[in-house]
Amino acid sequence: MFFTRIFFISLWLIHLPASAGGQYLEPAEFISQSFSKPTPKARALWLTREQRENIKKILAHDFRKLRLRYWRNDSKTAWILNETGKDKPITIGVIINSGKIERIKVLTFRESRGSEIRHDFFTRQFDQATLEDNLKLDRHIDGISGATLSVRAMTKISRIALYLDQQIVSPPVKHLK
Repeated sequence: MFFTRIFFISLWLIHLPASAGGQYLEPAEFISQSFSKPTPKARALWLTREQRENIKKILAHDFRKLRLRYWRNDSKTAWILNETGKDKPITIGVIINSGKIERIKVLTFRESRGSEIRHDFFTRQFDQATLEDNLKLDRHIDGISGATLSVRAMTKISRIALYLDQQIVSPPVKHLK
């Protein structure tokens, strides 16, 4: 009887989906930790066609949102963005201060593999990273074996946050003809 129970429990456990995912930090908590009190109110950035095209270049897939939420206090902006790892979205919070990444954090991870990107040993690579004119980071980000798609997702989100920060802090000048 004992071995029969163990056998059926083992079969049941084998069929459970592997899950490394979870919510590590609520978005509101991330924002409140990132700014001194009082926390700034959320704002909306209505994206132009050119901005959507540049985001599409960074993502290497279509981007259909017309606006994005952000928080700003002086030269610091906060972005909470999603990007798909392998199959499911990863929610990432990024703090940009004076055009450099101050902090990047996985808020919610829904994939079965690749959650190692949430650890400090990985996210420290992004500290003080900036965006070059070609929309690439100013540094190489080392990957994690078995988490390639999650690493790419976080790298793309960091590039988008830096790009959007540039659009907020110093919006492009429209020349009259």
